[in-house]
Amino acid sequence: MKSEQQSGTELGRFLRARRARVTPEEVGLTAGAGLRRTPGLRREELATLAGISIDYYVRLERGKETRPSPSVVDSLARALRLEEDEHEHLRSLVALAARTPPEPPAAPSRTVRPGVKLLLESMRPHPAHVVSRTGDLLAANPGGLRLLAGIEDWPAKQRNIARYVFLHPAARDLFHDWHHQVRGCVARLRALAGTDPDAPDLTQLAGELLLKSPEFARLWERYDVTGHSFGRKTFHHPEVGDLTLGYQSMELEGTSGHRLVTYYAEPGTPEHDAMVLLDMLGQEQAAKRMQAHGGPPAAAEAEPSSPSS
Repeated sequence: MKSEQQSGTELGRFLRARRARVTPEEVGLTAGAGLRRTPGLRREELATLAGISIDYYVRLERGKETRPSPSVVDSLARALRLEEDEHEHLRSLVALAARTPPEPPAAPSRTVRPGVKLLLESMRPHPAHVVSRTGDLLAANPGGLRLLAGIEDWPAKQRNIARYVFLHPAARDLFHDWHHQVRGCVARLRALAGTDPDAPDLTQLAGELLLKSPEFARLWERYDVTGHSFGRKTFHHPEVGDLTLGYQSMELEGTSGHRLVTYYAEPGTPEHDAMVLLDMLGQEQAAKRMQAHGGPPAAAEAEPSSPSS
């Protein structure tokens, strides 16, 4: 028999996960005497806070009720203390639950357009790469590949940002705040799982990481869905030393969720000099591979185009 966490709808799983994160004290309730079997709020406490019946809320969690009104959704979001991104995700889950289950979706295209590859090249020496909606590394300029120390050791089709941060031995030392980095990776995948839970590219990756990484499994259960598309990251790079770079992620229109991620630093700073060195090292390595194997240039080699794309 499936557990309650495994059964039901993605909406119910999200509500359970977020309910477990809110304590009675945070919402002005008295915890009361006796042992609480589950962390966070009880179902009846959340139902009271949201102004709905306990029976109705239980049916929501169990997937028996799939069409809550916008006002109920907003009340639940307030009671669960959801942030804006999480509130929007809740609305998406409600819309998904109300639909008839569609046919299993086809795998999204992994092809990177030639013009995007030219953009990657024009950004040098700023490290830049293109990733799929699940974080597959589809294309990169020399610095964009070299910045992720050791990822070149993996075959092109194995290179994935989430797989790298959780499973590559170099990743924990590379990122100054590794725990923050992995939370962002899981949050993006969790958001996708909520709106496209049967996507073959996602189910394969998440299944692998759930088996191989206890840390991924723990964060997956938390159900965070707030990612970050810009900011600053500090790296402890084995070839160029410590550097802090700004970064910006941009969705590429006309693609199946591809994002362009680029890093930058002010000219004349040590960080900019480190980027130039990374670009040179990446270009040298690409030239050696081309000489040995007749391979494509660095911006195109991160992921070969699929014949069916």
